[in-house]
Amino acid sequence: MSATELGYGLAAALANVIGALAVTSGRRWSVEALDRTLAFAAGFLISVAFVELMPEAVARAGRTGAAVALGAYLLVHVTQHSIGRHFHFGEERHSVSRLTGATALAGLMLHTFVDGVAVASGLLVSGSVGALVFVGVLLHKFPEGLAISSLFVAAGASKRAAIGAAASLGAATMVGVAFTDQVAALKEYGLAISAGVTLYVGASNLVPELQKRGGLGTPISFLAGCGVYAAARALL
Repeated sequence: MSATELGYGLAAALANVIGALAVTSGRRWSVEALDRTLAFAAGFLISVAFVELMPEAVARAGRTGAAVALGAYLLVHVTQHSIGRHFHFGEERHSVSRLTGATALAGLMLHTFVDGVAVASGLLVSGSVGALVFVGVLLHKFPEGLAISSLFVAAGASKRAAIGAAASLGAATMVGVAFTDQVAALKEYGLAISAGVTLYVGASNLVPELQKRGGLGTPISFLAGCGVYAAARALL
């Protein structure tokens, strides 16, 4: 694992934990502010998936790369509708069972593992692509940690357990970074897997949730995420 990979992985993992600390500290977060953040992240993530990850995946593996991306998309869809059905990005405000929290964590760890694969795979292409993928991952790490820790708190878990759940997501990200350098299949198809999962998170998780919100703030934030991605890509 290179120093850059290690730094990106640690930063992403730390963002998960910071999200958990925001919940366990008792601070209240504006729903509107969280929606704007998620909308911005969705715009950036979808841009990265379409412009960076998918073209590179196809360039590396052709139609097989596209098929792997589709398979990854479908795998996340199945897991989120079986073992992680209750999870959503945002603070949980209703009581849930401990089993719900545990299954949501298990399903989300698959996604966070792929976050690590995405960062490492992007760096295999170039430093600029790796940086763009890292920013896309980082943008949804704070709300991800906030969501899983609030789900654990709603299930009656201790603050320590809630923080531990978010930390385990960060650990899964680090494992994904480390494994990409060691596993030949991830070197070959890591970008394709990342493209499928990133598209699911952005287009199937975040966008449908955000479309329920009224006003112009959310769509403007989404477009801002796309615009900032384009500007960052031009600079890099």
